Amino acid sequence: MNLTNKVALVTGAGQGIGRAAAIALAEAGAHVVVADIAGQHAHATTEAITSRQRRALAVQADVGDLQEIDRMVREALAAFGQIDILVNNAGVTRRADIMDVTEQDWDRIHRVNAKGVFFCLQRVAREMIVRKGGRIINIASIAGKGYVGASNAAYAASKGAVISMTKLAALQLAKHDITVNSVCPGVTRTALSDANLSVRAQQEGVSIEEMERRRAAFVPLNRVNDPEDIAAMVVFLASAGARNITGQSFNVDGGLILD
Repeated sequence: MNLTNKVALVTGAGQGIGRAAAIALAEAGAHVVVADIAGQHAHATTEAITSRQRRALAVQADVGDLQEIDRMVREALAAFGQIDILVNNAGVTRRADIMDVTEQDWDRIHRVNAKGVFFCLQRVAREMIVRKGGRIINIASIAGKGYVGASNAAYAASKGAVISMTKLAALQLAKHDITVNSVCPGVTRTALSDANLSVRAQQEGVSIEEMERRRAAFVPLNRVNDPEDIAAMVVFLASAGARNITGQSFNVDGGLILD
C-alpha cells in the first residue's frame, strides 16, 4: 500500500479518526493536507507528520461553509499542485434521546456531517476530474445503518445520508476513474465518543470505567476500535489494491452489526 507522492486531504484531521488517518496516509508515503476547524489541532497533527519526514500542510477550515471549503482546496493545490485522495472525516454529534434533539442540534449536525461531506466531495471531485482519477473516502458510521447505540437520531440520519451519497457519487464519478467509498466505524475511542460515554455514565449512575467495560462487552470481538483501526481501512481504500472497489460502505466495528 505505497502512496508515495500522492497528496491526501483529510478533514477533521486534528484529533481522533482524522488524525490517525492523516498519520497513516503519511506513513504510507503520502503528503497530507491536515484540515480542521481547530487550527491548533491541525498544526499538532502536521507536526506529527513532518516528524516522520513527510510533507504536510495545516489548514484551518469549517467544512460547513462552502467558501471555506473552496479556500481549503485552493491552499492544498497551491502547496502540492494536486489532490489524489480525499478523506471526508469531519463530523459532530452529541448524546441525546430522540425527544431531546433540538432544531439547533439537527442543523449543526447536518451542516457538518451531510452538507460538509457532500460539498467537500464535489469541490475535490472537480480537481480529480481534470486529473482523470482519484480516491474519495467518506467516514460514515454504523449509526447510518441502524445501529441501536447511535448517539442521536439526527446523527444517524446524517450518516445514512453519507452512505447514500457515496453510492450515487461512485456511479456518477466512475467514468472519471474516481472511486468513492465509505467507512462505517463502530464504537471508537475518540474525544467525541468519550464525551458521549461520560454523559451515558452520568445518566445511568455508574462510573466511566463501568461504562467502558459495558461498551467493550457489547462488541462480539470484546474490544472497541482505536482510531488506527479505521485509518488502516482508509489507507487500503486509497491504495492500488482497492482500484476496482467503489460505491461500498465498509463496517469496522468488531462485529456489532452484520451488514
